Amino acid sequence: MDKRLKNGIAAVALAGWAAGCATGPDFRPPAAPESEAWGEAVAGAAQRFDAEMDAPADWWTLFGSAGLDAAVAEALEKSPTLDQALARLRQAQEEFNAQAGAARYPAVDAGFGAKRQKVNPEAMGMENVPVPDPFSLYQATLSVSYAFDLFGKDRRTLEALKAQVDRREIELEGARRTLAANVVLAAIRLAETEKRIEAAEGIVAARAEQSEIARQRRDAGGISARELEGAGLALEQARAALPALENQRARLRRQLAVYLGREPAAAPLGVVALDKLQLPAAVPASVPSEVARQRPDIRAAEAVWHRACANVGAATADLYPRLTITASLGSQETDLGDVLSRANVWSLGGDLMQPIFRGGALRARKRAAEAAYDEAAAAYRDTVLRGLQEVADAMQALETDARTLQARAAAADHARAAREIADEQVTAGGLSRAAALDERVREEQAESERTAAQAARLADVAALFHALGGAWEAAP
Repeated sequence: MDKRLKNGIAAVALAGWAAGCATGPDFRPPAAPESEAWGEAVAGAAQRFDAEMDAPADWWTLFGSAGLDAAVAEALEKSPTLDQALARLRQAQEEFNAQAGAARYPAVDAGFGAKRQKVNPEAMGMENVPVPDPFSLYQATLSVSYAFDLFGKDRRTLEALKAQVDRREIELEGARRTLAANVVLAAIRLAETEKRIEAAEGIVAARAEQSEIARQRRDAGGISARELEGAGLALEQARAALPALENQRARLRRQLAVYLGREPAAAPLGVVALDKLQLPAAVPASVPSEVARQRPDIRAAEAVWHRACANVGAATADLYPRLTITASLGSQETDLGDVLSRANVWSLGGDLMQPIFRGGALRARKRAAEAAYDEAAAAYRDTVLRGLQEVADAMQALETDARTLQARAAAADHARAAREIADEQVTAGGLSRAAALDERVREEQAESERTAAQAARLADVAALFHALGGAWEAAP
């Protein structure tokens, strides 16, 4: 009979959980953006935009650099940023598991107690009864309790926790994407800075030679003191540009080291050469509706919205009755050897609890949950709009970058040709060395500007891949 009692309690509890209803709104995934275009035609000179192309998971390999691929792989393996995101995901998963076990199954507890006691019959109204000697009382119990989820409080709580798990999983994915993009961008900017330092050093060398020529000419009485000071001014101005570039290079190296999970002092050198990076011939041109389904930040905002919706249901369920059943089975004996041999004590009961007055706290919590729901809905819409803007800006940037790079490259070609002509004129005796050095300075300046335009185009390609979201192959 006792066994049947325990089995019946468990069956009734599980049936009650399955039969209950859930209060509050059911979350429905938001509709994708209706627009199928970005508002401006961006295809053309920059690159070929392919509407059928999906952003590959390892999009950085499209740049054709083994050093860049190795840097991204190291970052994805060793970055503490990903370790943090993974730990948050595990925490959310275990919180869900804990709540799921408590909600779906009865609580079963076993207990054992022992006490030494003495009773006084006279205190219990029994006169002329001999006072017994002190004795030991041993007690063993098995108790079962279950709270029926009549109005879906537990299910809405589980729904909210599952949405939190989804959010953390999406955030981990987003952290991987962002880390990969940061490594690529840092490597590109570092390679750019290296080339610009080379150009700046070339300008310093040319100005230093001009200054020396001016000094010699001044000693010979060929130029005025003003012209000598002007040459010195140009030299120091050229030197002044170097510290900022060198500082930027050091900062980018330290930044890249941190991305790779290294100490700043272990900054990598020569990850990639700017001229060795290939520009992908085609880039994706996903429509807004696809971007909304792909971007981790939009999907995470949807998960937050889902959680807020479930919390409304949980707060609503707190306004309704809660049914709890309890049962216990055990024995009480004065002999320790008999306490586990038979059961002589049992109980079965139920409690129905209906909140009557809580000072308005329950309804206030429900209204707070509804406000949080409205906030999450607005945050989702804002995230979608900002995400679409980021993609549109990145696509337009490629078009602008192409025109800029074309002009900077042409200018650099003209500057190089002018310098070559000047060198020939110096050899032929038709131009002074000092004048020819001006052409070298202009060549280095034009090359530095071309380098900046080239790096901007490569960086904006990486930014577009990151902005689009696209596929991702999670780490094993």
